[in-house]
Amino acid sequence: MAIEKRILNSRWKETGLQEIKASYGLVERNFNLVKRYIGWEVVFLFYAVVNTLTIGFIGVDRGGGGGERVLYLVAGALLWGFLSILFHEVSESVAWERWEGTIEYTFMAPIRRLTYLGGVCLWATIYGAIRTIIVMIVVASFFDLDLSRSNLAGAFVVLLVSSVSFIGLGLVAAVLPLLSPERGAQATHIMEGVILLVSGVYYDVTVMPRWIQPLAVLSPATYTLRAARAALLHGAPTRALVPELLILLAIGAVCVPLGLIVFNWGETYAMRVGRLKRSG
Repeated sequence: MAIEKRILNSRWKETGLQEIKASYGLVERNFNLVKRYIGWEVVFLFYAVVNTLTIGFIGVDRGGGGGERVLYLVAGALLWGFLSILFHEVSESVAWERWEGTIEYTFMAPIRRLTYLGGVCLWATIYGAIRTIIVMIVVASFFDLDLSRSNLAGAFVVLLVSSVSFIGLGLVAAVLPLLSPERGAQATHIMEGVILLVSGVYYDVTVMPRWIQPLAVLSPATYTLRAARAALLHGAPTRALVPELLILLAIGAVCVPLGLIVFNWGETYAMRVGRLKRSG
């Protein structure tokens, strides 16, 4: 009995290592895709930097100088940039597979779907972090931002926890390109736009019409921005951010399993009706 148990544990470990290697393989493949399309990456990065600078200069023009208003806007732009990259990379993974002509091979590969999606999510997190750090360094050279009182560690924890919920939303949105090869990828931008509108990225949610404000409660970005800004602008200790962190964890606990279920259903449906192919 003990020997059988050891053999079983050994097989589980071997299978786990294989799945981890497969996930890492997806990360490595996506880095190679970045190298292939490096010209577009430079364009997108340049646009992200200019967009963040533009938003920061709006704060300066409104009399913010290098103070709290500028930091409020720049923090919102940087946080939204990171979260939107997470959402994009996960939600548009199917569209990229179709674009590269690898969708049939990927979905027929002998790996678990959780392994594939795990690799996509890991890639999105690494890629988003690198892009955000580069943008932050460039933007910091333009503004005199006072971070001496900021709780940077607390802001990092908030970003880490919120990543889970945005990955879950991305998994839900990723089913759209499966259901509609022609319009699915575009539909993911509608979801992103709604989140951007109701979450108070560049303004407080109280300025929105009353009938829209309840939607802010449903968006994880609302709690991410609220907690991260409290840490960056007011130096709130990490323990004071616990209520928002718990809400983000709860949203992630719902969105990730829901995203996996919805994606599995969408994949099954796409295979049944013949939509899992290279071109729409």
